[in-house]
Parts: sequence; C-alpha cells; structure tokens
Amino acid sequence: MPRYYFNTRIGDELISDPDGEVLRDPDRAWEMARAMIRELLKTDGADGVLLSATIEVTDDDGEIVLEFPFAEAILDAPGGPITRH
Repeated sequence: MPRYYFNTRIGDELISDPDGEVLRDPDRAWEMARAMIRELLKTDGADGVLLSATIEVTDDDGEIVLEFPFAEAILDAPGGPITRH
C-alpha cells in the first residue's frame, strides 16, 4: 500500500510530515486530511490564518496527490455554517 504525507502549508511556510501514513488509496488520504483539519480547527479555533491554510498530500516521490484547503473542511462539516437567503 502507498504511503501519503500530510504537509501543512500556511502562507509561504510548509510544515512537512516526515513519517506519513500507509493508506489504501487517495480517497482514504482525502478522508484523513479532512479529519485532521477538523480536529485542528476544533482544538485551535478557526482564525483567519488557519482558515487560509492547506494540507498538501504527497506520495513517496514527493508528488502532490491532493490539496485540501482548511476552509473546505468547514463547508462540508456537519452542523457547519449554512447560508440562507
């Protein structure tokens, strides 16, 4: 199974994940990235800097498999903000 690395980009700064996680496929990596973001936002709060951050999931070759913006994790969160017109 492939190993995926969950690196966090905040502005120009990249916080690397040196260990990664062995997961079955990119779909599972997407689910894990979403869960990580939600947990961070729950514990650290949803301030402007953190909401502009992105998790960049890479493979063993360092290629970006997916990018998951923190703000996107809020939009599909159960009980998340709902805009009504």
